[in-house]
Amino acid sequence: MVLEPGQWRSAQSAHVQRVREWTEPFRLRRHRGLKDPVNDFLFTYYSFSPGKFERWSPGSGVVLLGAAQEFAGQKFWRAVEGPEAAAVGIHDDDRAVTVDLQAFLAARGSAVEFVDMLVRRTAARPGLFGCFGIHEWAMAYRSAVNGVRHEQLPLRLGADGTDAVVEANNLKCTHIDAFRFFAPEAAPMNQLQPTRETQRDLEQPGCLHANMDLFKWAYKLYPAVPSELMADAFELALEVRATDMEASPYDLTEWGYGVVAVETPEGKAEYVRRQKDFARRAQPIRERLLDVTETLLAHSAGIRAS
Repeated sequence: MVLEPGQWRSAQSAHVQRVREWTEPFRLRRHRGLKDPVNDFLFTYYSFSPGKFERWSPGSGVVLLGAAQEFAGQKFWRAVEGPEAAAVGIHDDDRAVTVDLQAFLAARGSAVEFVDMLVRRTAARPGLFGCFGIHEWAMAYRSAVNGVRHEQLPLRLGADGTDAVVEANNLKCTHIDAFRFFAPEAAPMNQLQPTRETQRDLEQPGCLHANMDLFKWAYKLYPAVPSELMADAFELALEVRATDMEASPYDLTEWGYGVVAVETPEGKAEYVRRQKDFARRAQPIRERLLDVTETLLAHSAGIRAS
């Protein structure tokens, strides 16, 4: 695909405008020394900076005319010229660029293979919907002794009430990056003991954290992944994070968030309803991400064969 300057600049501008609705408030809060327990998470827990997020890419296999100066110095981009330019009906003076797949795969090939494996296995499994978000409570278990991760947030039920919820529920967390933050006394209570090595065997699409992580897996493949896919994954992750914290033991009403009281039957039912909706909405994002990894792996195989 070859995009004229007007085409790719329009797409670039739309992307920047879209993501600045998220990046600019974060920058403003940071400048003022303020924190948001939901929105900040996507920029602090994950390692993709607002500046990188605002950079646009059409993904691999797209030629951008008149873009040499715009993308100069950006990693994993190269000029399209000589016989390659002639093959797609353009000239050297069109100053075209495209994602440098050979350089990208040389540097990130193992990441592509891992993302493809993990996302593909996750997509193939049935979702589990019986955890009720107790992972956040398990992180705050015995807070009178251990403290809490979010010190600026009060516990809705207090320390003893939080402990009682953990002890009254079966802990069924499947996600290593939630489980690893469990309080030491809560970890043995979990039915599973997830590790980095078993992540490929336990990750499942009902998990809120697995659905948030689609943003991570997408940005790790930048610029070979389209920025639109990255932004869609971020938008979903932001909604998932809001539910994750509304169902937590913390009181976020001061920040304008509601409460999913998973210590009650009604709260558990609401959590499962949202969980299933997130799993449904995450599925097409997984499929689009797998389309990218499949293309990249095919290109990598072609490079090796040649």
